Amino acid sequence: MTESAGRPAVWPARGEVAALIDHTLLKAEATPEDVRSLIAEAADLGVLAVCVSPSMLPVDLPEGGAGLIVAAVVGFPSGKHLSSIKAHEAALAVAAGATEIDMVIDVGAAVAGDFASVQADIGAVRRAAPSATLKVIIESAVLLERSGAEAVRQACRVSEAAGADFVKTSTGFHPSGGATVEAVRIMAETVGDRLQVKASGGIRTAHDAAAMLDAGATRLGLSSSRAVLDGFPV
Repeated sequence: MTESAGRPAVWPARGEVAALIDHTLLKAEATPEDVRSLIAEAADLGVLAVCVSPSMLPVDLPEGGAGLIVAAVVGFPSGKHLSSIKAHEAALAVAAGATEIDMVIDVGAAVAGDFASVQADIGAVRRAAPSATLKVIIESAVLLERSGAEAVRQACRVSEAAGADFVKTSTGFHPSGGATVEAVRIMAETVGDRLQVKASGGIRTAHDAAAMLDAGATRLGLSSSRAVLDGFPV
C-alpha cells in the first residue's frame, strides 16, 4: 500500500479475511512446483481462490483444497494485447479450468480518455468467457497519477457497462504503485453494490488489508497471504 492511513475502523477475524483472498503467484519465473506450493498453502490458509498465469493451467487441487476457486490473468501485466488475443486467452483459461478471469485494460487508452475502446476491450473478453467471473484491472495508481479521480470513475463505469463483475485496482507490477485507500474508496463509491471491488498490489500487512476492506474492497489479491492473515485475530 503506497499511502499511510489511520487505524481502520473494522478489524475482521482471520477466517473472515481468508474468505476474501485470492492467493496469487504471477512472477515470470514461477515454476510448476511453485504453483503446487501456492495451492497447498492456499488450502492450508483456507483462502477463497488462487490466481495464476494462464500458462500454468490446468492445476491440480489437492484433497482439502477442492473448494478453491481458480483464477487466471489475461493481457497481463501491460494490457497492451489486442482485444482478440485477450479474448482468446480468456477462453483458453476457462477451458483449462479457470472460473475467474482478471483482465488488464489498455491503460494508455484510459489515460488518453478513449473509454469507448476500453469498454470494447472488456466486452470482447466478457463475450469470450461468458460463464467466468470477470475482474477488470484498471491500474488505478496510473489513472490517478496521470488523469485524476474521474478517470478511475470512468474506468469503473465502462467496466460495468461491458458486463464486468469486479473492478480491480492494480496488477502489482506497474512502477506507479498498487492499491491505495483513495482508489478503493473511489471505485467502491462509483460501482456501489452493483459490482465488487478487488484491492491488489502492495498489500503486505494486516493493517493494509484492513484499510482496504474498510474503504470498500470486497476481495483482496495477495502474494503474502500468510503474513497478512497472521495479523488478524483468530
